[in-house]
Amino acid sequence: MQLIPDLKNNISFEDFKTEVLNDYTIAVKSRECSLLGRREVLTGKAKFGIFGDGKEVPQLAMAKAFLKGDWRSGYYRDQTFMMAIGKLSIEQFFAGLYANTDLALEPMSAGRQMGGHFTTHSLDNNGNWKDLTKQYNSSADISCTAGQMPRLLGLAQASKIFRKVKGVNTSNFSNNGNEVAWGTIGNASTSEGLFFETINAAGVLQVPMVISIWDDEYGISVHAKHQTTKENISEILKGFQRDSEQKGYEILRVKGWDYANLIETYQEASAIAREEHVPVLIHVTELTQPQGHSTSGSHERYKSTERLEWERNNDCNLKMREWIIESGIATNEILTEIERNLKKEVREAKSKAWNTFLNPIKKEQQELISILNSVASSSINSVFIKPIIHSLSNVSEPTRKDLLSHARKTLRHTLGETNAHKQQLKNWINTIIENVQPKFSSHLYSETEKSALQVNEVKPSYNKDAQQVDGRIIIRDNFDSMFSNHPEVLVFGEDTGNIGDVNQGLEGLQEKYGELRVADAGIREATIIGQGIGMALRGLRPIAEIQYLDYVLYALNVISDDLATLHYRTRGMQKAPLIIRTRGHRLEGIWHSGSQMGGLINLMRGIHILVPRNMTKAAGFYNTLLQGDEPGLVIECLNGYRLKERMPNNLSDIKTPIGVVETVKTGTDITLVSYGSTLRIVEQTAKELLTVGIDAEVIDVQSLLPFDLNHDIAKSITKTNRVMVIDEDVPGGASAYILNEILNTQNGYQFLDGQPKTLSAKAHRPAYGNDGDYFSKPSAEDIFEAVYEVMHEANPDDYPKLR
Repeated sequence: MQLIPDLKNNISFEDFKTEVLNDYTIAVKSRECSLLGRREVLTGKAKFGIFGDGKEVPQLAMAKAFLKGDWRSGYYRDQTFMMAIGKLSIEQFFAGLYANTDLALEPMSAGRQMGGHFTTHSLDNNGNWKDLTKQYNSSADISCTAGQMPRLLGLAQASKIFRKVKGVNTSNFSNNGNEVAWGTIGNASTSEGLFFETINAAGVLQVPMVISIWDDEYGISVHAKHQTTKENISEILKGFQRDSEQKGYEILRVKGWDYANLIETYQEASAIAREEHVPVLIHVTELTQPQGHSTSGSHERYKSTERLEWERNNDCNLKMREWIIESGIATNEILTEIERNLKKEVREAKSKAWNTFLNPIKKEQQELISILNSVASSSINSVFIKPIIHSLSNVSEPTRKDLLSHARKTLRHTLGETNAHKQQLKNWINTIIENVQPKFSSHLYSETEKSALQVNEVKPSYNKDAQQVDGRIIIRDNFDSMFSNHPEVLVFGEDTGNIGDVNQGLEGLQEKYGELRVADAGIREATIIGQGIGMALRGLRPIAEIQYLDYVLYALNVISDDLATLHYRTRGMQKAPLIIRTRGHRLEGIWHSGSQMGGLINLMRGIHILVPRNMTKAAGFYNTLLQGDEPGLVIECLNGYRLKERMPNNLSDIKTPIGVVETVKTGTDITLVSYGSTLRIVEQTAKELLTVGIDAEVIDVQSLLPFDLNHDIAKSITKTNRVMVIDEDVPGGASAYILNEILNTQNGYQFLDGQPKTLSAKAHRPAYGNDGDYFSKPSAEDIFEAVYEVMHEANPDDYPKLR
């Protein structure tokens, strides 16, 4: 079936009729999926439904302009588009609705996301890139409204990099930057800040991006008059319209039910973006939402009778049907027959998808019932087990939760019993959990040989007369080497380009490598990260610089919701190995304290969080991440750029291992655990503790996510029998996370002779000035006295009360 015709060449009227009827078939098929999908939710077979009904016809037009190599960054209404490009079948649609965990049957997310969230596979099963220029590409959707926008910017910018930067390997990734990034968003979501930030950035960068706004006048129940000034997003954005003197956008407007004009509009938008690298905004108006926002409610509650009547009369599929008849393309009878056949096709495919999902579980149900009957026959508690069997037998459409819940409850009634039937039940439970759990938990990080955890450590080496240099020189020279050896590497951020970042870690590199590879960006943290995600999705190796760690909060939703979940929510079929560079720790004041680590640890699972104590360690982390294929956040010590370090003679080869701690001082009395700038204070304090007879072992965490994979801290505690975590985060922040890892993951509690201790900052943000820092975060004196108090409690005779 020809899905996307060559509209540049003249075609016969018969071919045109065939194409129109093919489009109408896709539109009706999509609508039937939406209608039947809602019923599947309301009858309990699926948990939730959010569908693309009312948006079918404009998505057909968009699909015709979408070429192989292009990218989509959309939202949960785009099922018709995915069907039109041949990337979503009816069975796959319903497999997603039922949360089938088989990636072959549910290729969008293997059941990890609700239906309506679409993706294509950029990687093979070994994590290698496919040839993205030979396929239609869709970045993996997220539910967060406007969350698709920052990534869209980066997907478009990649085309500019591929076209303009010499030396980049475009194989598998680009055909001279001719690819367009296509975005879709609902009109209500344009109220989000991420939308406006992206629109502004794309206009500045002049990238090949086409953004479609599906306008049905509502955001769930809230009318456009409460959402958008003048109730018209293209009207208020018309200042972005380019002219003969100033660059900007091409802004196009079209009715969402006007099939012919939609096709013309999308062809025009494609040509402008593809050839000129100019962003285009298409405001698609007069759309409807026949079933309301989702299965969680009815739009009859908030739409007037008049509005509902208007929607029925102006439904895009109905309008296309009327146009087909008026144009003599097909008769009512022909269309009725098409519609009747499609209803049957969708119903049959739905049933097949449901049976494919349910039958393996029902088979397991019968296996379990047989086992439970055997257990009951040999148990003294059979009177309690038989009702469980009866309950399970009455579940007509079981889930694996049903099976395991009944099995594990049965096991409780066999306490103290030993027989083959009980062992069979235990084996069944363990096997099911072992086989099923990964279907929901795998691929948070790379599981291939390309994982950054597979990169071997390369320690720095030094000449005998190694020069002492500022830490910033080490970082700068390492970046220089990265850029020289890897044309696909680029860096961008606030003050990153012209002045070489605020701490001169990129000094002179823009002049050497050009403004596209070492670039300044506006004050817009969310889309800086979005640029990185999009470009990394397309095979580039971007470094997104956030000026200070505190400012990561402005991009946290993009990092947490999109970047951190990408590999997981595609079950390893997409990756974005973005490196985020920032700096923090021990500066001055509330918004430059840079130590909100507890929040980041919990919100950024899926990203490596690295906290090097000096610039040599940081350089090694950048080199490690570049060799791997996972995203990482590197937090440089803000007060370390002017501190002296020896210049290694193997700078570009250094690899700091991820998930590995380093013992920077051995000792026998207590294990002190810290990281970053605070680690240096701990080191100095450990020397001072020697004067009162306390020999502390000091361990640098280095990597918070993942944490101490070799359990070296627990090994240290076997020697010292005491532990203290010193951290500049608030109480209960990173120190609590670290202590949990030591006590519960590493089972370090069993080696302790006393209470494990944490020493953190105060509960408030740090106050300004030297005294503000001193009274807000752990000082050398705080550490000394806290450690001394531990030793006093253990041995008051040798360590009398200090104060």
